[in-house]
Amino acid sequence: YAAKSGALGGIESVRKNSPTDERYQRKTAKDGSPFFTLSAANGEVLGHSEMYSSTAARDNGIASCKTNGPSATVKDNT
Repeated sequence: YAAKSGALGGIESVRKNSPTDERYQRKTAKDGSPFFTLSAANGEVLGHSEMYSSTAARDNGIASCKTNGPSATVKDNT
């Protein structure tokens, strides 16, 4: 982000959208690694995950984001 306000808006969008299953797209990379993206209600991609070793591991990652995303704390290093 070019400005701190943009980053804070992005964080708030992740908090708002992370509990909603429909915001996650479960994908597979060209090398076969499962991963996911999280999108806002308007379809804009907010972020993508790491590459996982299995679809079960990816699904556990999504479950963790759903649980922890809305209340995650932010450490400002500026």
